[in-house]
Formats: sequence, structure tokens, C-alpha cells
Amino acid sequence: MKALILSGGTGTRLRPITHTSAKQLVPIANKPILFYGIESVVAAGITEIGIITGETGPEVRAAVGDGSRFGARVTFIPQEGPLGLAHAVLTARDFLGEDRFVMYLGDNLIRDGITEFVDEFRRLAPDAEILLSRVPEPQRFGVAELEDGRVVRLVEKPAVPRSDLALVGVYLFSPAVFGAIERIKPSARGELEITDAIQRMIDDGARVIPHVITGWWKDTGRLEDMLEANRIILDTLEPLVEGSLGEDVRLEGKVVIQPGAQLRNCLVRGPAIIGSGTVIEQAYVGPFTSIYHDCTIRGSEIEHSIVLAGSVIDGVDGKIESSLIGKGCTVCSSSERPRAYRLMLGDQSRVELR
Repeated sequence: MKALILSGGTGTRLRPITHTSAKQLVPIANKPILFYGIESVVAAGITEIGIITGETGPEVRAAVGDGSRFGARVTFIPQEGPLGLAHAVLTARDFLGEDRFVMYLGDNLIRDGITEFVDEFRRLAPDAEILLSRVPEPQRFGVAELEDGRVVRLVEKPAVPRSDLALVGVYLFSPAVFGAIERIKPSARGELEITDAIQRMIDDGARVIPHVITGWWKDTGRLEDMLEANRIILDTLEPLVEGSLGEDVRLEGKVVIQPGAQLRNCLVRGPAIIGSGTVIEQAYVGPFTSIYHDCTIRGSEIEHSIVLAGSVIDGVDGKIESSLIGKGCTVCSSSERPRAYRLMLGDQSRVELR
């Protein structure tokens, strides 16, 4: 088997972060989301991986490399535009050949991995297998209808869902999917939908089996989903201190201090992770917080947040919480009069002020 991981989406729901960076490389517990998917695929015994890329292709290639760090061999496959998941499969046809494959959306997290599903697909040898999960807002996803354990209908983001079974971002296919894709038309949003292709397979009598997962799964396309994923992954970490602890440093709970980090006169209350090269000084870092590498947190308080590489939070009056702070940002206070908020924000930013 081979794997096809999609990392070409534009991430409109995470702007302005994704104006300049791939959403699949935003770190969860200080590891890019995409890496969790690659590791899950390799753990399932699949080492031939194709990665679909878009406008952020160079950044993704630089981060992943040739795949050897994961024990895999990676081929990068540019997609000409955001033309749909089924279009991405067609784009990868030369890479996939006649092999059966797993398709994994690069911004999804499945805490228990995909080994169970890959093994089931190998054992039962259906034409396709879809992973499903019961969700409170099925209208945000592709939705499946089952009858007597069989998949009878798939609908992409229905206004009135007929079930609460959402398509998880992992699909397993035989080469039969190519013929189905070739016989569907673009949807109203101009994309070749993978749900339409699977429905075509069902209508043609192909054997499509469902698997309703019971473990934790998250599509990290929104800020609140990303923060929840960060919270859950952080809670699985074991305490580890590899950085430098100065005077008057208190660590409480599950705290990971990565190599080269420096902490002085601060309290870090876990679960939390502090990245390499980061300085925490006269500050409070609260639970469910990930501070990436080469950041500075000084004279400030932050919790339940994600801070990306190279950012500075200095002398902020009041606690920062439930926030995602991008790369190379500066958040600071000013002693100048008259006192005022002074902001430079990217497109589609959101700021809440007291």
C-alpha cells in the first residue's frame, strides 16, 4: 500500500496565520500537525508517501524533507489549485499507480492512529473504506447515511444532515476510485468532491465499508479545534526537563522544557511545553499552552494558547488566553502617553480588548 497525504489547503478559517504559512505546519504540542499524520501512516506499515502541495509547497518540502526522518520515502505532488479532494487523487495517479492506498487529510489528528483501519482494509479487501465519527455539528462535514451497516449515501456539508456521522479525514481506496472520479462533475463550489466519487462507487455496486471510530479525532481547521487538539495532546506528554532552569522557577504538573530553553523567575503550570531556544522570565505560563522555539515571554501571563516560533510577549498587563499567536509577532505594553492600543494586524485578524 501507499499513502497520499493532502497538504495543499489554503486554511481560510485560520487566517491571517495561513496567509503566510501552511496550516498543516502549525504546531500542536510543538509538533507540526502534518507530522502526526506522517507518523500515523508509517506506524501502520506504509512507507511510500505522496504529499499533495499547493501554494505553500516550498515550506512543506523544507519541513518534511525526503521523509527519512520518519522512516519513509516522500514524493511531493503539486496540485494546480484547490480543486477538490478527488482532483488531488487524480493528480497523484502516476504516483499511486495500481496500488491500494490510504488518503489522509494533513490537518486531521487521530490520537489512536490508523493502524487498526489499515489492517482491516488489508484483511477485508473492499473497494473503499471510510472512517466515520459522531459529531455535534455534522453540517460542517461530509455526512454518511447507513442502512443495516452499509453506506447508502454521502452528502458534502448538508444544510439539514440526515445523520450525525461525519467523514473523518482518512479514506482507504482501491484503484477503482479513479474510474469513479472520472465520471463525476465539479460541485457548485467548483471542486471535484471525494464524497461524490465515493457515492459514484456505491451507485456502481462497489463494496464500500464504513468504520465508526470511537477514539478522539479532530479536524483542526478552526482556532477552537486547534486549541482543543493542543490541550488533548499536551495531556498525553510526560514531564521532561532538557533546558536550563534558573533561580525561582516553579514547574507544576506535566511540563516539557525542550533543549536550549531558559527559564528564570517564573511559574509554568502544566500540561505545557516550552520550545528550544525560548526564554521565559518573570512570567506565568498556564495549563494547555505550547510555546514554540525561539520565543520570549517576559513579565506576562498566558494560558490555553499556542505561540508560534520567534514571537515575543513582553510586559503585557492582563492574562492572554485561548489565543493563537503567529510567527515573529510582538505583543507588548507601552509606557507612552496618552495610553492607547496600537495595532498592526493582518487581514481577517480578530482582537478582543478589555
